Amino acid sequence: MPKVKKEFDQIKYQNEYKKKTYDRMELLVPKGEKAVIKETAAAVGQSVNEFVYSAVKDKMEAIEQEKQ
Repeated sequence: MPKVKKEFDQIKYQNEYKKKTYDRMELLVPKGEKAVIKETAAAVGQSVNEFVYSAVKDKMEAIEQEKQ
């Protein structure tokens, strides 16, 4: 019986990598806000994920500084 060579599944690989490397969060925003966030992120040259994550990190840093 001939051996069948499996093809590399790029999508499966990427999904497994993301699952292993990142945590997922769901963000709910009022209707219409998603478009505003997306436009604002694009205006500063960031993805929505980068934009939201940097905003959260900035807020956490500000809170940490207030504690000191």
